[in-house]
Amino acid sequence: MALRRAASLLLRPRLRAPVPIPTPKTPNPLLLPPRRHFSQLPPPPVPASAAAAAAAVAEEAEEAFEAAKGTKDLLAAFSRLEAVMPPSDKRLALACIKLGQHLEASGAADPSRVLALALRSLGILEATPNSATSTTASHSDAVSLAMALHLAGSASFDLSRFHDALSFLTRSLRLVSPLLPSSSSAAAAFGDDDAQGFDVRPVAHAVRLQLANVKTALGRREEALADMRACLDLKESILPPGSRELGAAYRDLAEAYSTVLDFKEALPLCEKALELHQSTLGKNSVEVAHDRRLLGVIYTGLEQHEQALQQNEMSQKVMKSWGVAGDELLHAEIDAANIKIALGKCDEAVTVLRNVSKQVEKDSEIRALVFISMAKALANQEKAGDTKRCLEIACDILEKEELAAPDKVAEAYVEVSSLYEMVNEFDKAISLLKRSLGMLERIPQAQHMEGNVAARIGWLLLLTGKVSEAVPYLEDAVERMKDSFGPKHYGVGYVYNNLGAAYMEIGRPQSAAQMFALAKEVMDVSLGPHHSDTIEACQSLANAYNAMGSYALAMEFQKRVVDSWRNHGPSARDELKEAIRLYEQIKIKALSCLSPENSAIALPEPLEKEVDSDSTRVAQQ
Repeated sequence: MALRRAASLLLRPRLRAPVPIPTPKTPNPLLLPPRRHFSQLPPPPVPASAAAAAAAVAEEAEEAFEAAKGTKDLLAAFSRLEAVMPPSDKRLALACIKLGQHLEASGAADPSRVLALALRSLGILEATPNSATSTTASHSDAVSLAMALHLAGSASFDLSRFHDALSFLTRSLRLVSPLLPSSSSAAAAFGDDDAQGFDVRPVAHAVRLQLANVKTALGRREEALADMRACLDLKESILPPGSRELGAAYRDLAEAYSTVLDFKEALPLCEKALELHQSTLGKNSVEVAHDRRLLGVIYTGLEQHEQALQQNEMSQKVMKSWGVAGDELLHAEIDAANIKIALGKCDEAVTVLRNVSKQVEKDSEIRALVFISMAKALANQEKAGDTKRCLEIACDILEKEELAAPDKVAEAYVEVSSLYEMVNEFDKAISLLKRSLGMLERIPQAQHMEGNVAARIGWLLLLTGKVSEAVPYLEDAVERMKDSFGPKHYGVGYVYNNLGAAYMEIGRPQSAAQMFALAKEVMDVSLGPHHSDTIEACQSLANAYNAMGSYALAMEFQKRVVDSWRNHGPSARDELKEAIRLYEQIKIKALSCLSPENSAIALPEPLEKEVDSDSTRVAQQ
């Protein structure tokens, strides 16, 4: 909507200019072939009255186009405008933008038609001598071109041409960024009067938002989050402090962080949304209910289940008070059941789920989710037979929904597979994950999930001894997850660690050591050097060097393991004892391989004494 208003603002001053009619020049007879049947005299100049009449017709067509509201009227007015304007007129380019934006927003035309309008506008604007790419461009020229590029990017996205969309939108962002109020170059380039005449921030926001959509579709989640954060900054500068729309923006960004499991970043944003909505709409508004439901999800991700249940119950209470029913309330009740399962209240969860199952249709997606959560409760109660029966019912329902909602079904299959793992049905779990991966590979917007699923398949194959089959899945998962979440995401570290374990199993300790080193590097950053998983990665690295016969390096990393477990205090007494035992093993191997003349190289005396003192302390405990 803001972008269409921007197009109208640009059209108003530009559609008033008279149509330029060049005065024909006398042709040079020497440069033309002889014409026997035509006069060599130049045609007479267009009378002033004819030029005025043409300008009047053009102005009337412009006014009709600007006044048109509905799709049918806009299309008719645009056709008339085309007939009276030169094909290279910049005003026609702006009309293409306005019509394209209307068709896209209303869904009244195929995206390919919108793209054709955008490309036509781009062709006119880029061919203009003072286009936005030149140093003499005006503020409005740059904005016009940026809007045309945005429209082309948006239409390309709708056509699933994501790389084309990324190219158009990146160019658009380069044009609007220097024009933002915070940019000192904007005023210098275009002058204070021109810069103040048009607010480019809504255009920049539209471009950033579409960039986030495109990067999400390409699986580049970390970059998409940066664009969404920029969108929020722009909204904060545009909207008044108490705006309801600003609260929704905080919640949208919190939800995006939750999707990539970054719950720590999501929590303060969702709390801001809740605070804003409470202050402007009251504590019992539907927006507050939405905020509280998301808070419940975030607290669940942070494993603060009591707070999660409290927020969920408050959300349901508000929704029921407003008469909000249907799928949204049912999903909230399923969320509550899952939280109760996490709290160990499985019987209460089953009661909630049975109540939900009575309210849904037999073959609905929600009923499948009910049986998945029911299976989770039963698996936690170690009722394997009942768990499998619930999962079979869920899979039968999901199979019927594969074509209608492939993304939701693929995600549900992943959860079902994890429950089959709990009851030791590993082959069934692997089969479902492979099915899910095949579906996700056909959904362009789901690339961020492909890496997770491939990693899960690789881990299960490794767990069941199918190591050679596991390696390609793990190698593929590393690359996909780096593209989606960035090279330092903790999930990437876990896949590196599993890939290292696979390489060790097939007798490639050097490759394993490289993977364990990368895993430790990632986990040092994402989890911290004293996290138990980081210590385990360091232990695996020491083991790999030990297997390679590189005892000096093995002892160095084993010593780090000892130090890290020591920092955990009495709670890690058994882990410390085992780490010291392994250190002593490596030391014995190292000494047996050394000749007397170089024995001093491998074991620095302070290192040996420190570990020996630890051995004594552990033995005394």
